[in-house]
Amino acid sequence: MTTGQYFRNFLLRTDEKTLFKMDHYLDVYDGLMGPWMGKPVSFLEIGVYKGGSLRMWRDFFSPKASLTFLDIDPACKALEIPGTEVRIGDQTDVAFLQKTAAERGPFDIIVDDGGHKMDQQLTSFRTLWPQLRDGGLYIVEDVHTSYWPGFGGGFRAPGSFVEFAKDLIDRMHSWYTEDDAGFPLHPMARELGSIAFHDSLIVLKKQIKQPPISITSQNGKIGGSRKILEVRGRKSIF
Repeated sequence: MTTGQYFRNFLLRTDEKTLFKMDHYLDVYDGLMGPWMGKPVSFLEIGVYKGGSLRMWRDFFSPKASLTFLDIDPACKALEIPGTEVRIGDQTDVAFLQKTAAERGPFDIIVDDGGHKMDQQLTSFRTLWPQLRDGGLYIVEDVHTSYWPGFGGGFRAPGSFVEFAKDLIDRMHSWYTEDDAGFPLHPMARELGSIAFHDSLIVLKKQIKQPPISITSQNGKIGGSRKILEVRGRKSIF
């Protein structure tokens, strides 16, 4: 299923509540969100701002979807619309996030469009990733702030979300380590299916999985092996 251009076309249907997104996000979402269109998902977005995204997401999913929005500004509670729930709290408040997840989760999709500071993005991810269902998406918007010192970032700053996500690429591949001390098997190898880097946008897919298998197929007979995970001093089989 594809969304067509639901997100881009939504711009022509907005009301008095301002929608604020980077233009190219709409095309990413139109390509990414097809399997979720019309589904009764459990959805969480951090960041309400002027409230323009509430109806966008509500109309995209099933009327039976559970849609939760978080913001630190108490005024955002008044932007709540039927079919949504706005909760007021700080995205660096672990207890607040855990309480929200306990009452409204687990979630199929989480979008972080909150304060965009490094401690905010990292704390939210570390707290909420365990509350994301298998097969779900964790989306972090506006990661260009990883390059802004005023937000705790900077070019290749060790504490930025972009550098954190780059490190997750290694952790996802830690099945294949030959250095148990320096590069041990990491739990994210069993939980992270993919990471997609777009301009200013990172999409992480949760996929609970077993150690990978290499397969062979000949004359219709299929065989599998995990030998690639056990061999040391690996050399090309070719």
